[in-house]
Amino acid sequence: MSDIPHQNLAVIGHVDHGKSTMVGRLLFETGSVPEHVIEQYREEAEEKGKGGFEFAYVMDNLAEERERGVTIDIAHQEFDTDKYNFTIVDCPGHRDFVKNMITGASQADNAVLVVAADDGVQPQTQEHVFLARTLGIDELIVAVNKMDLVDYDESKYKAVVEEVKELLQQVRFDVDDAEFIPTSAFEGDNVSEDSENTPWYDGPTLLQSLNNLPEPQPPTDAPLRLPIQDVYTISGIGTVPVGRVETGILNTGDNVSFQPSDVGGEVKTVEMHHEEVPKAEPGDNVGFNVRGIGKDDIRRGDVCGPAEDPPTVAETFQAQVVVMQHPSVITAGYTPVFHAHTAQVACTIESIDKKIDPSSGEVAEENPDFIQSGDAAVVTVRPQKPLSIESSNEIPELGSFAIRDMGQTVAAGKVLSVNER
Repeated sequence: MSDIPHQNLAVIGHVDHGKSTMVGRLLFETGSVPEHVIEQYREEAEEKGKGGFEFAYVMDNLAEERERGVTIDIAHQEFDTDKYNFTIVDCPGHRDFVKNMITGASQADNAVLVVAADDGVQPQTQEHVFLARTLGIDELIVAVNKMDLVDYDESKYKAVVEEVKELLQQVRFDVDDAEFIPTSAFEGDNVSEDSENTPWYDGPTLLQSLNNLPEPQPPTDAPLRLPIQDVYTISGIGTVPVGRVETGILNTGDNVSFQPSDVGGEVKTVEMHHEEVPKAEPGDNVGFNVRGIGKDDIRRGDVCGPAEDPPTVAETFQAQVVVMQHPSVITAGYTPVFHAHTAQVACTIESIDKKIDPSSGEVAEENPDFIQSGDAAVVTVRPQKPLSIESSNEIPELGSFAIRDMGQTVAAGKVLSVNER
């Protein structure tokens, strides 16, 4: 493991604004995609009459391989700057992007918002910014992309900056904290080197801005919370649950509890990268063995925590949600699937308590009859089977969720309070 601090970075924005190309460019400029791979894509792109698209191609191929279920070497989505090791949260444009941004290993610390200079703010731009705000992303770097398509015109850049600032103010983002950079992912302007095409811009490049992000503080002080991804049986060891430590520390010898399965025991061994380790910290992917726990006692979606401070199991919970896309309206009684950390549980929206004005955060309407795309609301939710979830102001890592229905992410939200079972 490298000693340089790690950041999860979400790349957000409208699907056609060049996110894939930007991610490909970042990977390329930081040497994270081997030259021979780029060469191969370049040849393929040229054969298909798409010369020059090799960066976008890198990302599209990764997306396609994922669609086919091929496991990709994670290195393809990590890159190092002088200061940080970044993991890019999912392939942008991927249809499960929102779900992956919220669940498990992808809690983003910061985000790059890509907005095309020739197209400006689009509905999806708004949706992603609102989502980033709801999920507690603090720092936003705005890449005003495709500057090559507007001939590097400063007035076009400024117009988009104003448009984005207005959007950020609407969702109560601190505009002073946002960094704006004129870029062309396609040509490479202001990504890793200052561009001669924008003599009117004297700010940092995208990579410099990423280097300047504040260092995230690992949540080691919080109680242990480790959502279970899989449970294996390994000969000679026995049952081995596998997952990523979200908060706290897992030590050999700890007494732990798995919720909502409600079983527990003493941690005998902790393994990381096929080596036994005495403890695991936030961000570590581990396998561990607990005395007396069998393969059928626990399952994916359980959360492991200290026996004396076990993970919370919700009878009901109150949450703030943002509806992103729903073909009709959402009313009380609606029962879609909630994805929270590694759990997927059907939950009923028992009541819509209030509609929120996204721009002010004020209550717009008490007990509305329904909510629809673009609305923000506070709702009361009842899981249809036991679900371990935490209040986002206590343990934010386990306090957010995506709502899926009809093969798409219809809404996202965070838990305000939990009424325990």
